[in-house]
Amino acid sequence: MSDTAAVVTTAREQAPQRTKGTVVVTTVASDSHTWNLVYLQLLIEELGYRVVNLGPCVPDDLLVRECLETRPDLLVISSVNGHGHQDGMRVIRLLRDQPELVAVPAVIGGKLGVTGETDGLAEELTAAGFDAVFPDGADPMTAFRSFVAVLENSALPVGDRSPAVPRITA
Repeated sequence: MSDTAAVVTTAREQAPQRTKGTVVVTTVASDSHTWNLVYLQLLIEELGYRVVNLGPCVPDDLLVRECLETRPDLLVISSVNGHGHQDGMRVIRLLRDQPELVAVPAVIGGKLGVTGETDGLAEELTAAGFDAVFPDGADPMTAFRSFVAVLENSALPVGDRSPAVPRITA
């Protein structure tokens, strides 16, 4: 390691770690992909958040338990295998059944179905309890950044799911 890199690394380690909050990033139980989680983690950290990355193939009960323990400011679920809609519907019901997690903003994105057809899937997911859905397509990351900005710029306490924070289907 060069002297400059060592100084930068040391400065980062010594700098106070102020964050905007905690975001849990995960896939669903059927999805073994990890590259998407690493990408999301890096993006969300660049936005100023601490990230708890649960990794791939996360069982539903583990996701619920981790959210109960962590009380994240945002839950981000990513699907690459095409089962985002099917698994997302199941998971959001389990999360919203927990009184402590009703107000936690939750989003899902990626490949929602195996056929590539997404008509109506995003609407079903938001009706089930997701605050935003970002299917594969035009530019889901810009829509995701915009959603995070809406959360940050709202005058609401973290976790308030009032109508002032609109639900988004990108």
